[in-house]
Amino acid sequence: MANAGPSSSSSAQPEVADETQDWIIGSGSGWVEARTSCDHLNSLSPDLAPLPNPDTPCSRCENPVENWLCLCCKEVLCSRFVNRHMLMHHQQTGHCLALSYSDLSVWCFCCEAYLDAQIILQLRPIHQAAYILKFGEAPPLPQL
Repeated sequence: MANAGPSSSSSAQPEVADETQDWIIGSGSGWVEARTSCDHLNSLSPDLAPLPNPDTPCSRCENPVENWLCLCCKEVLCSRFVNRHMLMHHQQTGHCLALSYSDLSVWCFCCEAYLDAQIILQLRPIHQAAYILKFGEAPPLPQL
């Protein structure tokens, strides 16, 4: 009977450990599969040109880095890793599309997913304009 207790508890632990290990392994890879479609693209602002400069500070706290551009209204706000102003903006307004000035990725808060801005035709000109503002040259052509 002394062996029955530890063996039954050890049979439950590997499942939890395996789930935790999968999560840790997945998070360490840094790979995120961006979506190639989104049902919220109709919320894009029709007046995104010209884009604010990538060094524009957060409009609420003046934070100079880790900022996002709302693609619905062009407001620049800081990330969830700073003061969460872009996340709060989404929660208050329902604006769900944002471009990161850090890595030029596009996030849809409603889908809770990154969007492939080089594949999705409505996002491509926004990504290209942001890339030119940030790096001073056109982005490389996407590998389709």
